[in-house]
Amino acid sequence: MEFPWEKWVVFLHPDQRELVTRSFAGPARIAGSAGTGKTIVALHRAVHLARTNAAARVVLTTFSDPLANALKTRLSYLTANEPTLAERIKTQSITALGRDLYKALFGAPIVASPELIRSLIEEEAGRVAGHRFSPHFLYGEWTDVVDAWQLKTWEAYRDVSRLGRKTRIGGKQRGILWSIFERVRRRLDEHRAITWSDVFGRLADHFAHSAQRPFDHAVVDEAQDLGVAEARFLGVVAAARPDGLFFAGDLGQRIFQPPFSWKSLGIDVRGRSFTLRVNYRTSHQIRSHADRLLPHVVSDVDGNSESRRGTVSIFSGPMPEVRVFDAPADEQTAVGAWIADRIKEGCQPHEIGVFVRSPKQLERARAALKLAQATAIELTEEFALQPGKVAICTMHVAKGLEFRAVAVMACDDDVVPLQERIESVADDAGLQEIYDTERHLLYVACTRARDRLLVTGVLPASEFLDDFMGKDSARR
Repeated sequence: MEFPWEKWVVFLHPDQRELVTRSFAGPARIAGSAGTGKTIVALHRAVHLARTNAAARVVLTTFSDPLANALKTRLSYLTANEPTLAERIKTQSITALGRDLYKALFGAPIVASPELIRSLIEEEAGRVAGHRFSPHFLYGEWTDVVDAWQLKTWEAYRDVSRLGRKTRIGGKQRGILWSIFERVRRRLDEHRAITWSDVFGRLADHFAHSAQRPFDHAVVDEAQDLGVAEARFLGVVAAARPDGLFFAGDLGQRIFQPPFSWKSLGIDVRGRSFTLRVNYRTSHQIRSHADRLLPHVVSDVDGNSESRRGTVSIFSGPMPEVRVFDAPADEQTAVGAWIADRIKEGCQPHEIGVFVRSPKQLERARAALKLAQATAIELTEEFALQPGKVAICTMHVAKGLEFRAVAVMACDDDVVPLQERIESVADDAGLQEIYDTERHLLYVACTRARDRLLVTGVLPASEFLDDFMGKDSARR
């Protein structure tokens, strides 16, 4: 615990070494709640595969550029004295990996923005009579079903299992929907644009008929947030190889993707799935409170279950603080003072993170840092952690990162869960999915802290704070 932070973030618990060095006949998965060292196992696994296979090409990938940058930094600590080894480990987000491979094979892709796709869907839906679906539903149906599963014909859409989509659709309505989506595909062709699912779909089709492979081993961190097309691509390229695919993830931290069957894509981890139980990266106090936000057991579509029961933290720390204020200015003053106190105690600025639910609340975090007289870096897809600067970002961007001290701000009633998402749902089942993922998101934010955690909001505060506090804390 007293080691420099740079060494702490790559420390491998001795109990996990066997999972790093073990050989697997097919895809393997490491699960565990936040703080059990899944990312560290993934890092050491990538290094082990490169070290024991002299000519092997290893990819270490995850769902976002900020997390990939953090993995790259940590990897440099592990391979500092082995530059030739580091050269054979490519660390990229899955999107960057797909873009580079696509560019090398077919030319640079022109990827349609979400805004363009939304506008095309609304335009074409306006030209089709007889449907009762909102623009929000249509965009979700396109994203989660039609595009994700790369459905190109009416027959494929008619017969697909709409897993994760709660609204039931009859045959006639499904036919009307397909007429809209068919028009959207034609409009995308007119723009000469494709989607990220198209990118990975074409890559998967290419490598399914090619003897060449872009890499020998893939290690995937935060695997629960892989999309359908990305998972299919990985399955085609490496699932059939011994030690070809190694996943690390936690179903309780799924915040981006709806559930789907990995097994249907040729990725079967049954018999090669392991759960980490020793939490050595988050204090007992922070872990036990954060766990109250989630059910004890979470299951995936293929029947694999992950339980938080039996997880043990091996160190203690201060109780997490939950503070609710009358006005944002009061909150900002208190958070600023809290950050200043952490720095006075010896915490380095880059060991501190401040998170909010969405970009609209970032100004509250900026104000707190100004009051703390601390320099900040706002993390985005382009900007990574910097020494000497406190990290500010949304909860989504914080995914997978780790800090000694964390302040989670703006946990107001209409922010967590986000009111805009609640107002967009069409039925009770969709509302439950939103509440679940919003809980996952707050869990993710709180468990980025190792030693100190402050959660704040303005009255009326998020209902989730009552679950987080339980019986052991009181609002102040």
